[in-house]
Parts: sequence; structure tokens; C-alpha cells
Amino acid sequence: MERQKWWKHSVVYQIYPRSFSDSNGDGIGDINGIRSKLWYLKELGVDVIWLSPVYSSPNADNGYDISDYYGISPEYGTMDDLKALIFECENCGIKIMMDLVVNHTSDEHPWFLEAKRSKDNPYRDYYIWRKGEAGNPPNGLGSCFGGSAWEYSEETGEHYLHFFHKKQPDLNWENQAVRKEIWNMMNDWIDLGIGGFRMDVIDMIGKVPDQKIKENGPKLHEYLQEMNRETFGDKNLLTVGECWGADTENGILYSDPRQKELDMIFQFEHMKADEIPGKQKWDLKSLEFLQLKQSFAKWQVALEGKGWNSLFWNNHDLPRIVSRWGDDKEYRVESAKMLATVLHGMKGTPYIYQGEEIGMTNYPFSGIEDFADVESINMYHERKKMGYKEDDIMKSLCAKARDNARTPMQWDDSREAGFTKGSPWYRVNPNYKKINVESALADKNSVFYYYKKLIRLRKEEPVLVEGIFELLCPKDETIFAYTREWKDQKWLIVCNFYKNPVAFSYPAKGRVILSNYCQEPVLQLDKINLRPYEAIICELI
Repeated sequence: MERQKWWKHSVVYQIYPRSFSDSNGDGIGDINGIRSKLWYLKELGVDVIWLSPVYSSPNADNGYDISDYYGISPEYGTMDDLKALIFECENCGIKIMMDLVVNHTSDEHPWFLEAKRSKDNPYRDYYIWRKGEAGNPPNGLGSCFGGSAWEYSEETGEHYLHFFHKKQPDLNWENQAVRKEIWNMMNDWIDLGIGGFRMDVIDMIGKVPDQKIKENGPKLHEYLQEMNRETFGDKNLLTVGECWGADTENGILYSDPRQKELDMIFQFEHMKADEIPGKQKWDLKSLEFLQLKQSFAKWQVALEGKGWNSLFWNNHDLPRIVSRWGDDKEYRVESAKMLATVLHGMKGTPYIYQGEEIGMTNYPFSGIEDFADVESINMYHERKKMGYKEDDIMKSLCAKARDNARTPMQWDDSREAGFTKGSPWYRVNPNYKKINVESALADKNSVFYYYKKLIRLRKEEPVLVEGIFELLCPKDETIFAYTREWKDQKWLIVCNFYKNPVAFSYPAKGRVILSNYCQEPVLQLDKINLRPYEAIICELI
């Protein structure tokens, strides 16, 4: 039997703990808050919780700057709380996937505190140091958060590398001692009973800074194969790597079982369909719909029989998809369901980000004081210095800022959306009176129940797991349609991606499996008029 097959039938739900549910009234979501909502996740039907970092951290980057890989941040609870969560999830048939952040640590991690003390410290080589000339950085490498990727350290007169915040120094993966520390830590978490790892910016661990190689370095796959051998390779876990710079060739290397690396990766090619090539994400353009379809199809075809896809629209680093490519006003429910249909109908493991399943939207930001994320704040000040207009900066932030994903989960229409009894660490979206879990559960036609049906279909219908993908209408500017075929079954997924009605034709009849509008049980598919954001899944008969 093929190794680690369970995740092919699974659906993963990402929890951003700070914003999910606060159990003690301090305004910060926590582990016990998650435990109190397991009934909800069980009702939805997800199999895996991807838990964004809950480790000890100074929170320069909301927990992705870890100061102790073995400790839990007090604001989230205790190790006993986490053990209880793992145990209770197991009883619900849900696995916990931990966020593995090993490209960098916090500058408050004991390793770095030692490393910066002197050039001959035993921990010095755990990080990447260069001298630079005349006080200037060693080279022109830039941080993903803006500015130089090098920070001067007065203690030793050298610069250390940080591809993110200056409080997130990059680890030196060429040092075998570093890798051994990481293997020991991973095995400790595996022994605790977790179900897998989501690996933060894992394509950067093979970096070669002197050659300005940030991603996909020459030793990257060697390191991952060593990780596989030394930790999870003989375990029944789910492993997914965040790989912003991956192409299909690399995607196969990562996820082909014969390579013995990872089960799948997050690649972001499809999420760049509204970006200007060679520019930053902040330089806005309209969605290139044909590019979006081509990207999805390319990955579906390239990995067929070789690797495995992850399927996602949202995460903690991306704005809300219903605001980005749907209609978060008049057709919020219809477009949220349509976007879910496009994604969940494809081959791969679907990921749902908290609130996506109730159609949560971007926040109506009005000024820079509304933002909390370091990336957003840095971008604002950089572009102000460069002479950008305030309105243009705010337009970019409102569209693309990570803050959009980090507003508190909207549970009901009570004060602070039921997220906390205190003052929330971050502002609640004012539309919580209308968009919340309680109202979604009370409405059988809600986005929530549509997601629940999609999740159940993946468990019940092998064609959704195993079926071959074929893109239809590749040049159509409004329709996203494809088939999935397995053994003697063939399904058609057809979606109107836009507001205007459009005609669609396919020479067959179809038994309707799921639709976001009322439909006849059987459709003659050679002439269908698709309504705004209409989505239909049919079994061809």
C-alpha cells in the first residue's frame, strides 16, 4: 500500500491561535479556546488542524520568531494544555499539525544570545555572519519585510543574516550540529503524538547568501532527505512545506514518494495572478483569470502520478479570498461557495483557513494606525519615503495586507464577535453582526454547510481523491470548468467566476451532486445559463 495515504482523503483547517478563541478574557486567543471549539471543527468535518506557532516567542512576527522550540508561550497556555488538545483531538478523529519554523529563530533564542557574544563561541556557527566593508552590509540581499537582510551586531562587529525581521536571524543549515538539534526537536514533538508538520519557508534552508541564493539552494533537497531519514520518514505523518519559489519540477522533487522528502508543498503561483511580474505584491493589477486557470491546470497535470498538490486560497499571510477574487458585498455567499467549489473539486489536499468557511471578509482599514503586522507597517513607511501617495499605499494595504487574515474569528453577534470577554488584541471586523458562526449554523444554505458538503464528498467519493484532472474552456474569460475522471466515473465541475450571467455547453447529461443555486436533479449540459458566481458539480451520465 502506498505510504501515508490518509492525507489524500483529508481536509486541513488552519488555526491562527491568537485570533481564534480566547478562553481567559485577556484578549488573546489560546489553546483552551481552541479546545472549547472542537465541537465546531468536528461538525465541519475536518481531519487535521494546522496550528500556527504557539511556542515561546517575543512576537516580533506573531510567533514565527521562536525563542524556545520546546516551550509554549504563556499567552497561549501551557504544555499540559497542548497535550490535552492533542488528546481531545485524537478522540474527535482530528490530528494536530504543528508549524515547524526552522529557517530562523528569534534573536532571543539561547543559541543566538550565545552566538552574538563572540566569534569563537560554540554557537557562533549556528547562524550566518559576514563582516561587510566600511560598515556596509556584506551584499545587497534584501529582507522579505523590506530593507537589508543583514543586521550589524556591535558585540563582534559583524552582520548576521535575516531574511525576515531583524529579530529573526537565519539558521546556518550547513552546520551539522544545527540540523541535529532540529531533528531532536522534531522527534520530541512526534513522540508527543502530533500528526505532522507544516514547514515555514522551508525552501530557504539551502540558502547560499554569498551567491545571493535565497530559495532552492543546491543542498535543499539533500537536507530534506536527511530530515526525512532522521525524523518522520518511518512515521504516518502529514508533511507540507511552504515554498514560495517552487516550480513544477521542484514540486515533483519535494512530493514524489520515491524522493523521500515531503508529502506536498504550498506553492503560490496561482496566488500571483493579480501581481505584476517582477514587482512587489503591493503593486496591484486586476486578476488575470486565464493565468489563474493555467497555473492550477499546470500543477494538476505536472504532479499527476508523481507528486501531490495542496489546495488553498487563504492562510495567515494572504488576504481573504472572497474579498480578493469574489464579491464580498452583493454576492458574498454565492461567490464564497463558487471559490470553494473550484478549489475542493481539484486533486490534492484542501486547506481551509479559519473563517473562510463562513465567508469572512477583508477588514475596512482606514489608516496606518489600523495595522499591526510588521510587514504592513514597514511597507507603509518605506513607500512614504519613496514618495508614494497615501491613498495608493492604503489601497495596496487594504487589498493585500496580511492583517486581513488576522482579525478575530467571528463566533456570534455579541460583543467582540464572541471572540473574547476582554479587549481583543486586534480589532474585530465590524461586519461580525451579519457574518458569524452562530448565524451560519442557523442557516442551512450558509457558506458553512456548503463547505461541510464539500468535505464530506472528499471522504465519500474516490473520484475527488484519485480522478484525473482535465481543464475545459482554457481560453474562456469567465468560466472555470474541468473534469475529474476515475475508473468508470466522470465528474464535471463548472463555475462562473464572475457576476455577469454566461452560457456554458457540454455534450452530456449530468446528475447534480452539489450546486450553490437551486438546480434540477438532472441537467442537460449542452445549454446552461450560469447565474452570477454559479457553481455546479455534476456526475456525467
